[in-house]
Amino acid sequence: MMPPKRPIQAVSTWVRRQPPKVKAFLAVVSGMVALVLLRAVVHDHDNLFVAAEAVHAIGISVLIYKLMKERTCAGLSLKSQELTAIFLAVRLYCSFVMEYDIHTLLDMTTLVTTAWVIYMIRFKLRSSYMEDKDNFALYYVVGPCAILALLIHPSTSHHLVNRIAWAFCVYLEAVSVLPQLRVMQNTKIVEPFTAHYVFALGVARFLSCAHWVLQVLDTRGHLLVALGYGLWPSMVLISEIVQTFILADFCYYYVKSVFGGQLVLRLPSGVV
Repeated sequence: MMPPKRPIQAVSTWVRRQPPKVKAFLAVVSGMVALVLLRAVVHDHDNLFVAAEAVHAIGISVLIYKLMKERTCAGLSLKSQELTAIFLAVRLYCSFVMEYDIHTLLDMTTLVTTAWVIYMIRFKLRSSYMEDKDNFALYYVVGPCAILALLIHPSTSHHLVNRIAWAFCVYLEAVSVLPQLRVMQNTKIVEPFTAHYVFALGVARFLSCAHWVLQVLDTRGHLLVALGYGLWPSMVLISEIVQTFILADFCYYYVKSVFGGQLVLRLPSGVV
């Protein structure tokens, strides 16, 4: 007689057996439920953006611990870190010339730590870098993001170059994790510290997305008008949603692995 399945295992088994359309529907419903809960619990929705930055910082701290303690960068994508450094540098420039606030300091700290991670991977831990697995071509994302920024950018009173730069960093941030997902797709096995880091990115992206969505709901759409006219306000919201859903599948398997007591995350084919 087979032992009864745990509730989490039973639910995950049922979800895994559903067709893609049902999985997409369940993901949307879960996201809406999470947004309703956040709206009820968090009264100042600006705190969600700060929380997103804090979770991202925790993820980077885990990454730094991995590099310093284990002295290996196996499973990490150098290209994802480089894309992160690019959009952070551009966003930092935009913060200085357009609106200087607390997020400028947070971005500066994140950029410095990201630059340190790049240095460690490129020079100190080069022997453990999986260059053959990190084979995502950066021009597939940098080029389209630059073209999209030229075509669709804010309609504010700032200089045109600054508005295009702002749009570029928004679009690039949305897809900067793709090389990391490609590495995990190629290896199929994700060790704990890398899994914790990517999961933290997923949570941070969701909180950031929730911040924007709830702000739009609270202002009854006036926030979109404040961002400008044309397609730009919608593109900001779409970019936040895209970067959340890119990591949603991985986060599902991460949670399933944690509840299953597995230290090493094994990804089925076609997950990321």
